[in-house]
Amino acid sequence: MSPSATRQAVAAAQRIVVKIGSSSLTTTEGGLDAERLSVLVDTVAKRVAAGGQVVLVSSGAIAAGIAPMGLRRRPKDLATQQAAASVGQLALAHAYAESFARFDLTVGQVLLTADDVVRRSNYRNAQRTLNRLLGLGVVPVVNENDTVATTEIRFGDNDRLAALVSHLVGADALILLSDVDALYDGDPRKGGAKVIREVTGAADMEGVDAGSTGASGLGTGGMASKVAAAKVACTSGIPVLLTSSANAASALGPADVGTAFAATGNRLSARRFWLAHAAGANGRLWLDDGAVAAVVKRRRSLLAAGITAVEGAFDSGDVVELLNPTGTVVARGVVAYDAEELPTLIGRSTHELPAEQRREVVHADDLVALR
Repeated sequence: MSPSATRQAVAAAQRIVVKIGSSSLTTTEGGLDAERLSVLVDTVAKRVAAGGQVVLVSSGAIAAGIAPMGLRRRPKDLATQQAAASVGQLALAHAYAESFARFDLTVGQVLLTADDVVRRSNYRNAQRTLNRLLGLGVVPVVNENDTVATTEIRFGDNDRLAALVSHLVGADALILLSDVDALYDGDPRKGGAKVIREVTGAADMEGVDAGSTGASGLGTGGMASKVAAAKVACTSGIPVLLTSSANAASALGPADVGTAFAATGNRLSARRFWLAHAAGANGRLWLDDGAVAAVVKRRRSLLAAGITAVEGAFDSGDVVELLNPTGTVVARGVVAYDAEELPTLIGRSTHELPAEQRREVVHADDLVALR
């Protein structure tokens, strides 16, 4: 059987983001597994030698710090997680630098926090840095900066981070490597689950139970976060291949393994992608049916007349979510008013407003529909 168009696209991709999970790089006791890391580097180096560019989004910092710190298991409290990340990140970066040096490849470490993708200026700075590293022939190794994270380290952060980085660098494909060889319609450990080889749209995901946690106890993403990351990438025009780290050579070669997720949307501009997936929302605006149709179907600006309620504390220039009457988020955008200004304006047509307030609440250029 000939490979699908999605698999052909992944195999032919010139710029690729590869995400590797903690459980694929570390032992069950904690600490790096040098042999696994070496095999991964061999595969990435081969793709680079063939003319490709690879950004490696690597988990493993916290897990790599467990054994050196004398801990018995992954810590649950934030302070100890940050301490383990501090120790483990150094070990991880050193191991990558030494291993890639066997192929005369230079590694650049890029540590990102949520702020770096939520704040527009930071987002653009990260984009410039990654593109420059690739242009210089460097292999960027990206990780979430767990050492200085100020919120709880959530499940699946690096899966989502990989999807965001894919758009940041204009990747032609995203490859997610974990400890599971493909997406199944249920838990493959329980038996009877069927593998899903191709996902071309939402219909292929009906009835699929992706679960919520990893199997090894070291990883934090689980299949659910990988599916969510795949959706972010695919709806932004980037095909995704999901498989196990054991299949890395095939994933970065003919792409004939795992589950292929077809790109289902058009490439968004950097600004619209940031609005849709990276920016944090500080409030919510509830819309009537007419405003939903204008914003989502006709891609028009949001006017005060179509707003029915306001939630949250936000300032002009913040990102807000736009909800339909049933409470579903249908769009996101940059609001042009402070939260306290809007209650007296909602539901009123433009000609009823004072002259200084006759402007769009969310301009069409600052808005992205999600449905």
